Amino acid sequence: MRSIFARGLFERQVAIVTGGGSGIGLACARELAYLGAKVALCGRRADKLEAAASTLAGDGVPGDDVLAAPCDIREPEQIAAFVGQVLGKFGRVDVLVNNAGGQFPSPASELTPKGWEAVVRNNLNGTFFMTREVARRAMLPARRGRIVNVTASVSRGFPGMAHTGAARAGVENLTRSLAVEWAALGIRINAVAPGSNIRSSGTSQYGDELLELARRATPLKRLATPEEVSRLIVFLASDQNDFITGAVYGVDGGQPLWGDIWSIPEPDGAPGAPPDVKG
Repeated sequence: MRSIFARGLFERQVAIVTGGGSGIGLACARELAYLGAKVALCGRRADKLEAAASTLAGDGVPGDDVLAAPCDIREPEQIAAFVGQVLGKFGRVDVLVNNAGGQFPSPASELTPKGWEAVVRNNLNGTFFMTREVARRAMLPARRGRIVNVTASVSRGFPGMAHTGAARAGVENLTRSLAVEWAALGIRINAVAPGSNIRSSGTSQYGDELLELARRATPLKRLATPEEVSRLIVFLASDQNDFITGAVYGVDGGQPLWGDIWSIPEPDGAPGAPPDVKG
């Protein structure tokens, strides 16, 4: 395990990472632990969490400094139980990385109400439920804390996944709103928005063809790693960041400045022809 940050940066701190079993979440957990934090990981799949805990053990992290427990962030009762476990084991929470989320490709016209609600509950509601629980029980009483929300690059919309685009845009506004509400209480809240060009467990479900399209649409002409995203998250989560709050940072290789992977089909009829309007 390597880091650009100094060892001990998170000494005596406790960090919660949701969706910490793989991908960007696991990369964050490994770096935070390497820098001295005690880490608490949650996710829906116990097997992923067990594998993540084994990875941290392989990094040399003492078992007593790790808590890995299943938690569905869509369910407030499960969140309350998980945060209670963390406080029971470690006594505090200094950092929250809201990384858990999920979506699936679908044209908006084909989205079912169930599919829409599932993604919004996970990406928007779950982020708020976890943030509220941690803030009320740990950060607000302590009058200090760092929260980083992992969203997605949605500044130009998210055609093909309108459900997650809407939810992630909600998280961006939530980030800014809470940053103002809690600024005077010592809590800094920011968001990191990875592009679709990160090679991680989250994007692997879309297949190599879509990832290759993402690479071509990236000015840097390559895909990023989860570790390249975690570096920014770790800085924003550290005490070295005390004057940045309410910001949203893209980690996307300049993709929104140049290209996109969503192809716009031609309308029926001749290319460029106006639609047939019948009176």
